[in-house]
Parts: sequence; structure tokens; C-alpha cells
Amino acid sequence: MARYTGATCRLCRREGMKLFLKGDRCYTDKCAFVRRSFAPGQHGASRKKLSDYGVQLREKQKARRIYGILESQFRSYYEKADHMRGITGENLLVLLETRLDNVVYRLGFGASRSEARQLVNHGHFLVNGRKVDIASYRVSVNDVISVSEKSRGTEKFKAFIENPKTLPQWLEANLEDYSGRVVAVPSREDIDVPVNETLIVELYSK
Repeated sequence: MARYTGATCRLCRREGMKLFLKGDRCYTDKCAFVRRSFAPGQHGASRKKLSDYGVQLREKQKARRIYGILESQFRSYYEKADHMRGITGENLLVLLETRLDNVVYRLGFGASRSEARQLVNHGHFLVNGRKVDIASYRVSVNDVISVSEKSRGTEKFKAFIENPKTLPQWLEANLEDYSGRVVAVPSREDIDVPVNETLIVELYSK
């Protein structure tokens, strides 16, 4: 499947804000955005006033880059959210948050979403006792996500357990069992991504 293979920090610079795509490194002085916060390219330092369409497009691109999703996937999520009950923008964020790779990241088993996605793809996780290696797999309430037995002895997962994350309210963790559980559908208040989903809905509604 096609994916972005360029410099990760260029994405943050293009959006004009930290997207925390490299995990802990983004909180240090080594973060490239700290040194160069303007957009990449010859004319990146010059600020241009965006049209309404440009603002909406940038918001959509920001959301795509935070979750690491291709355009076709993102469009598919929007169409699904549009057919669900409730507010389309909030439905979209819920669909993105309940992807397996994002849940693994939220549980603290990955320093970034991209690392969590790689760990899922390599078969390190079980959902309700069955191996799932599809990053886009959608988890449901009461699903239990756990590290496979053979992976628990690795230094990487031991480090994650020794340095637990603060979890959102819709998740709970059992560190002794290297697992976590989805206890509720995430509400908009639980989703801390810096995205204005209303602008995305306006973009796709045209």
C-alpha cells in the first residue's frame, strides 16, 4: 500500500504546528519544528492568507497526517461517518480513534501512532485473544487488546509497561497482563487532537 516516505518533520512544518508524529522526540529541543517552524520549500517562510477552501483543506490534511491515513481511506471514513447517527464530524473522529493502531498508541504501547501501526502490522497484538495485524481494524466497547505472549519479553514492551501513559477515559489498562480494554465509545471531550472537524465536514460537503 502506498504511504508517505518523506521526512516526518516536514509534515509538522507544513501544517504550522507540532503534530507529535515522532513521539517523545517532539517534546525535546531536537524537534525540527523548534528550529524551523515555517513551511518547507523556497517560499515557506512567507505567510500567505488562505481562502476558506484553503483553511478547510489544511484542516483535513492535518487530521490525515496525525492519524497517518491515505486520502482514499480518509474519504471512506468520512462517508461512513456521514451515514452514521449523530454529528458527522464527531463520528469521523470516533472512527479514527477506534482504529487498532490508534488504540495501541493510546494505551502506551507505541511512542507514536506510526510506531504503533508498525507493531500491529508485525503481529504483536491480540484482540480478544486472537491475533490481529490490520492497523485499521476497528475495536468495539469491551474489546481487550493485549500484547502477544512471545512479545512480552522484549525490552521495548517492558519499557512501555514501566513508563505507563495517562489514558483517556474510554480506555483502561491492566499493566500486569500487558493489556487494555475499551470501556466506552470516545466522546469529543476525550479526543485531544488539535483538529476542527467542522471544517473537514464543510470541505467534503461541497
